[in-house]
Amino acid sequence: MSEPKVYLYAEYQVSIPFSQIDWEPINVEMKKFPGLISKTWLAGVNTHSVGGFYAFETLENAQDYIDGLLSPFAKKVGGNLSVRIFDADATRAASVGMNSPFFAG
Repeated sequence: MSEPKVYLYAEYQVSIPFSQIDWEPINVEMKKFPGLISKTWLAGVNTHSVGGFYAFETLENAQDYIDGLLSPFAKKVGGNLSVRIFDADATRAASVGMNSPFFAG
């Protein structure tokens, strides 16, 4: 597996619960995007917010994913999208320094 260079956090505020959205076709579509290493789905507690944490090989891959899947999906479900991009190298260095179990030293 490639080392991530970018982490992405995305969150939608939608008017329907996570449980009522058909996520399986989205999972199929997201796997078509080059450079996507992983995704962890997020469902807000007592809210209608949904989203995920992602790891990408490059910033360009992350931006293509935002433009090609996240933004169009927000329009489709009538949701508001918030996206943040993080430097994976800086994240790794800080996490190793605190002995995070998710990062090897």
